[in-house]
Amino acid sequence: MIEKKGISVALAGNPNCGKSSLFNVLTGARQKVGNFSGVTIEKHEGFLDFKGYSLKVVDLPGIYSLTPYSPEEIVTRRYLIDEKPDVVVNVIEGPNLERNLLLTTQMMEMEVDFVVALNMIDEVEEKGISIDVKQLQKLLGCHIIPTSAKKKTGIDSLLDHVVRAYRKDIDLKKNKLSFRPEVEESVHAIAALLMHQPELERFNPRWLAIKLLENDREVYHQVQQLPVWIKVELLLQDAIRIAARLFDSDPEVLITEDRHAFIRGAMKECVRQRSPERATMTDVIDSVVLNRVLGLPIFLFVVWAMFQLTFTLGSPLMDGLEYLFGLLGSSIEPYLGNKILKSIIIDGIIAGVGGVLVFLPNIVLLFIALSFLEASGYMARAAFVIDKVMHRIGLHGKSFIPMITGFGCSIPAIMATRTLKSPTDRLTTILVIPFMSCGAKLPVYVLLAGAFFPPDVAANVLFGIYMLGIGVGLWTAWLLKSTVLKSDSEPFVMELPPYRWPALHAVFFQAKVKAMMYLKKAGTLILGAVMLIWGVSNYPRNPVLDQWLASETSRIGALHMTPVEKTSAIDAVRQQVQADQLEYSVAGRAGKMIEPLIKPLGFDWRIGIALVTGLVAKEVVVSTMGTIYALGQTDESSAELKSILKNDPGFSQATALSLMVFVLLYIPCVAAVGVMKKEIGRWKPVLLYSVYVLAVSWILSFVTYRLALILL
Repeated sequence: MIEKKGISVALAGNPNCGKSSLFNVLTGARQKVGNFSGVTIEKHEGFLDFKGYSLKVVDLPGIYSLTPYSPEEIVTRRYLIDEKPDVVVNVIEGPNLERNLLLTTQMMEMEVDFVVALNMIDEVEEKGISIDVKQLQKLLGCHIIPTSAKKKTGIDSLLDHVVRAYRKDIDLKKNKLSFRPEVEESVHAIAALLMHQPELERFNPRWLAIKLLENDREVYHQVQQLPVWIKVELLLQDAIRIAARLFDSDPEVLITEDRHAFIRGAMKECVRQRSPERATMTDVIDSVVLNRVLGLPIFLFVVWAMFQLTFTLGSPLMDGLEYLFGLLGSSIEPYLGNKILKSIIIDGIIAGVGGVLVFLPNIVLLFIALSFLEASGYMARAAFVIDKVMHRIGLHGKSFIPMITGFGCSIPAIMATRTLKSPTDRLTTILVIPFMSCGAKLPVYVLLAGAFFPPDVAANVLFGIYMLGIGVGLWTAWLLKSTVLKSDSEPFVMELPPYRWPALHAVFFQAKVKAMMYLKKAGTLILGAVMLIWGVSNYPRNPVLDQWLASETSRIGALHMTPVEKTSAIDAVRQQVQADQLEYSVAGRAGKMIEPLIKPLGFDWRIGIALVTGLVAKEVVVSTMGTIYALGQTDESSAELKSILKNDPGFSQATALSLMVFVLLYIPCVAAVGVMKKEIGRWKPVLLYSVYVLAVSWILSFVTYRLALILL
């Protein structure tokens, strides 16, 4: 069997140019997702066979230029330089040709082997735009292939050009872009000095010269290390003096002006609008959704609808998964004779895996909604509308969507921050999201508010808890952006692409990718954490309790009682043993150990145990309290648990309010912490954040408890 030759292909283009849709059409299901080395930016790779060749296609992040200001631009440029793909496909958006050609001119300067995919050619025709492709090819010096990812046209022609480019059947290195003579003279002089430097042989000398004239940080760092830098610096100073004397400007501005002049000339020569421009559907919709009065209410409605879709439709699916895992546990229980093995498999492994998978419907629905809004063009408008409000705390409008998503679950919300370009905005948003009270905390609020307050007051208490979380989150964002994350802020510039009906297969594919990443990232971590909590909650064993359970079971079995009465009596004894065993375990001892720290908050060692187990998942706090009070497995609707708490001398309205505040603010579940670390890329910010939230939660719980004692 003859082995197929491999061709590495990179797709590069602006955001919203249809690049990812083209990638999906080219590679179909043969895709894998990872991260570029050293960063959290996703790397999409796909594979296909064409004319006896095996093509590996990499979908590079969407960028507007190759100037390395954003992480996406840095990743793309380094990939083109270091990985040296055999062929680069520059995907440009036909209806917005002028804006897209800026990146094309910079690729021409790099002199990489590339062809241009003139995408969305169907929309070009619909809008009455005429593009002289042959003339544009002559001006750019590269082959241009009209394509439509939506209608799957031009795909074979594009692949054919990729193969021909790889075989050198077509000439791809005809850089037709030149600058004004004064700039060109400086470029040639600097390039001549750099041409024979062994340390720079992987770079194009002309491109290095242009980047030096543009004050490119990375290229400066590369060249400054070399002895030739002394001569290069003199030429750069000469170029700066000439630009200032002749044009009252600097080389960087002149290069930018010349690029745009080249693009405007190409547009004038090659593009015609056959029909006069009129208000498009995008203009009509924007007149409503970007309206100064209506914009914000419409945005809030869209967020509310997304929230409802994610957590209302997802609820039955979550219940179904919970039922299936419960059924699985009860089905295999009779076949597990060993008590310890039974507890490990049912309470540990099945419960741990179930704890991860139960949120999967929410993850999928959330990312379907986010992908749909992003692809349709509305997400850019949403960020624009909310930006003015978010700007007051130092964040951009795009941060609001992940934050509002955090009310459902912190894990998908943290993952949704990948849409943010600025590293500091992304880090700030990630650290703020857990303050938005997730759905897992609601059972704790419902239990405590229902036990200690009448229904009308309980509703106000719940509202106050949610508002407190929002307030602390916004204050934290302002604090971070005003101090440690103040630097590296970027102006908020966002393209408003035309509205399009999203390709549903692409939307569902993105949701599938995010779901698999969630399972991979959260699954192993939370399973290990659940097993750890299971171990510390069950060991060391108290042999006296096991003996007492055995003797009581035998005694009850000998009594004259109905089978139902015997089962009920044995269950009551077993629940009491379970409660006593929990107190005897490592978790119980940990609860007693931290009691002096939480005593000022109105908590005793029993609440300490519940808070420790709540690190796995916040809803576990309720079931742990049921175990402590010898009620077995309970939920927030348990009238018996509410009654016990209400009559417990150690519990009061002040204690309930303090506990709700602490649960709202303290460290999120281990799965969220794990995903937080994965997204940030290092532990230090996560550990510092954990210290911060523990301090904030303690202080505010203390204040709440003391004020409640005075006022209630």
